[in-house]
Amino acid sequence: MSTVLETEEQQALRAAVAALGKRYGRDYMTSVVRDGAHPRELWTEAAKLGYLGVNLPEEYGGGGGGMAELSIVLEELGAAGSPLLMMIVSPAICGTVIARFGTDTQKQQWLPGLADGTLTMAFGITEPDAGSNSHRITTTARRDGKDWLLTGRKVFVSGVDIADATLIVGRTEDARTGKLKPCLFIVPRDAPGFQRSQIDMELQAPEKQFELVLDDVRLPSDALVGGGEDAGLLQLFAGLNPERIMTAAFALGMGRYALGRAVDYARTRQVWKEPIGSHQAIAHPLAQAHIELELARLMMQKAAGLYDEGDDIGAGEAANMAKYAAAEACVKAVDQAVHTLGGNGLTREYGIASLITAARVARIAPVSREMILNYVSHQSLGLPKSY
Repeated sequence: MSTVLETEEQQALRAAVAALGKRYGRDYMTSVVRDGAHPRELWTEAAKLGYLGVNLPEEYGGGGGGMAELSIVLEELGAAGSPLLMMIVSPAICGTVIARFGTDTQKQQWLPGLADGTLTMAFGITEPDAGSNSHRITTTARRDGKDWLLTGRKVFVSGVDIADATLIVGRTEDARTGKLKPCLFIVPRDAPGFQRSQIDMELQAPEKQFELVLDDVRLPSDALVGGGEDAGLLQLFAGLNPERIMTAAFALGMGRYALGRAVDYARTRQVWKEPIGSHQAIAHPLAQAHIELELARLMMQKAAGLYDEGDDIGAGEAANMAKYAAAEACVKAVDQAVHTLGGNGLTREYGIASLITAARVARIAPVSREMILNYVSHQSLGLPKSY
């Protein structure tokens, strides 16, 4: 699946990760889910090969690349049927934020472990009563001597059970204006007052979802990312753009996997004289799904390129568009794959029916497609807001 838009090194990375993914595949991930476990073997091997930290600075053990390389890793693992959802959270969001804004101490403490896979971080932004409206975040931090006291609730936070810490988006009071402004805090998993409860999901995935309660969680002053209170908004967007780029990669991988299964089936399944793939009613929708996945990848590559060049504003627009396009392409590819297999598409044996639920994730998270349409209508088209 290499393209002229990628360097030889990126193409080699794509091929190498595809080979790793093939050795694990969908059966591995299905067995992990069935056992209620985590894909530790794949995570560890991917880390050892340098894939998990490919976007992190070389001086901290990373690969010195960017979102272009990290998105390739996640897409190819997904195309093999074994995506690692925590890649979106740990190296992409948390690793990027700490690499760009963390203090020297925070970088030394976290980046080597995030790069080699021995440390994992979760990311908590969504709240039960705020949804997509980040302005309504009520998790607040207040000073208590040199410490911080963090209080609030978060919901739909992935992988808290395996994360060494969670990067929590809270708000502090601006001393000058009295208004609340966003700040990011590193909260260790064993911090007193930091409670988690698992959310019962229909989604079949090894990564569990949690609701968090922070009840006056006492944090040292150096838990605040960057050590200052004025860069919170910049930090937040520095993490959200990679999140959207990587969600696009997640969706593209899943869509490619489903499409590949459907194409293999359509080539060999025979109920009349020729395989069903020779019939345009079968072939054309699969071709259309392939085209839409390829188009979505182009926008993802644009977003990753802009982000890696340091163009946060341009990357913001492209990352939102990439996430939207990839999610829509993924849902359509999965739906058409199941439809191509007919009754077999709903069996456990063929393993693609579970993707119907999984494909919806990219439409809903980390931000709904409607909120992306809001962003594009306001930011790109200059239309007035209704809210």
